[in-house]
Amino acid sequence: MSVELLVNVTPLETRVALVEHGILQELHVERQTKLGMVGNIYKGRISRVLPGMQAAFVDIGMDKAAFLHASDIVPHTECVGPSEKEHFQVQDIAKLVSQGQHVIVQVVKDPIGTKGARLTTDITIPSRYLVFMPGCAHVGVSQKIQSQAERDRLKKCVTPYVNEEGGFIIRTAAEGASQAGLEQDARFLRYVWDQIREKRKQVKDCAVLYEDLPLAFRLLRDFVGSSIDKIRVDSRETFEELGRFCGEFIPEIAGNIEMYEGLAPLFDMYDVEAEIQRALERKVQLKSGGYLIIDQTEAMTTVDVNTGAFVGHRNLEETIFNTNIEAARVIARQLRLRNLGGIIIIDFIDMLSEEHRRRVLSALESALSHDRDKTSVSGFSHLGLVEMTRKRTRESLGHILCCDCPVCKGRGRIKSVETVCSEILREVTRVHRSFNVEKYVVYASREVAEALNNDAQHHLAELEVLLGRQIQVHAEPLYLQEQFDVVMM
Repeated sequence: MSVELLVNVTPLETRVALVEHGILQELHVERQTKLGMVGNIYKGRISRVLPGMQAAFVDIGMDKAAFLHASDIVPHTECVGPSEKEHFQVQDIAKLVSQGQHVIVQVVKDPIGTKGARLTTDITIPSRYLVFMPGCAHVGVSQKIQSQAERDRLKKCVTPYVNEEGGFIIRTAAEGASQAGLEQDARFLRYVWDQIREKRKQVKDCAVLYEDLPLAFRLLRDFVGSSIDKIRVDSRETFEELGRFCGEFIPEIAGNIEMYEGLAPLFDMYDVEAEIQRALERKVQLKSGGYLIIDQTEAMTTVDVNTGAFVGHRNLEETIFNTNIEAARVIARQLRLRNLGGIIIIDFIDMLSEEHRRRVLSALESALSHDRDKTSVSGFSHLGLVEMTRKRTRESLGHILCCDCPVCKGRGRIKSVETVCSEILREVTRVHRSFNVEKYVVYASREVAEALNNDAQHHLAELEVLLGRQIQVHAEPLYLQEQFDVVMM
């Protein structure tokens, strides 16, 4: 059973798929017209301070002003423990920044919908094994490295490279790394920071000081230490660039990169294209016959679990439990695949047994442990709902690949034919009270016109008698179902 990274490159976009054991787990899309901003460092200017929100808007040279909250000006909270974080107190934003002030900021969340990018002054620059933290003379170690002896060894190796200019976080991928490799990373990161500082002096106003790596390179860097068996690329140019990049920075996986030259498209070979289409649907079918309904709103994402056609083999409680267990694993995968973040509410089928609840929750947490993004599960609420969060840094797959329907404006529903017919009759009455005309002509969609001339014909006739005016209905093929016009003749 293998873990593969598939890189599909076209002139418009780059797509990277993570396939584990033949099943698509993650999909990352980056378009040339809308490159991701997370990780980029900017010289920005405070355009507005909002004491009531304890935040400021920052001009970083983009169409939308970015958002900087007072809590994001607290330095380097990644490398301290939970007990230490409690002692940090968020200061008044008016004391931290002022309008017109220039600041060095880093993007932590891409612009999503109508919201601008989220910023922090807590600059971090990642590399293969280390993350450089300017202005923090401290060494932190990833909590995922559990061996105390290894943690002490890594800390001892990195500490000599810490000074007043900055410190480091040792990444999970550094476990087992040599001192030479750690030293190379430390020197490289200091060089990058020196370049950023030099550019900062040269630019006078808002400008980008540092851009993170392109999508494919960034994922290779972030997946260092993961057991990736193959990296297949369908672009000769990108294949050669990735080869040079890995040869210099990640030599241990350079031999895993392959140029895909098959006749069928790379994503078709792994059924990725079909899986992407399924990931855009509300309904997710479970193998047992049950199904999920996933709805993403601006405030949160809701997941509803249903037994569907699954009738089980023993009793109702066992059927519900088995459906929920399967759903927990599928939900964790769908969150990764669709890149759903923020608040997530899961409505599992109600269970009477406390033991069943505990095992379902355990299955969900176990499945979420494979997610590279931070998740937090709060357990069952008193209403029987599971509340959880998943760190959101980039737009979801649905937001990247889709846009609001021009007909329903994103509601997901349109007015029924009966509703539109009623609106037309009310509009004719309203117009009649304001104007004295001989006849009314209604232009409506074909479906609405047919309903007015057939099912609602007697209502139309009653209105004609009541108003003493003739009402004609004409079908307009180009009109949408909710569209209509009442013309006075």
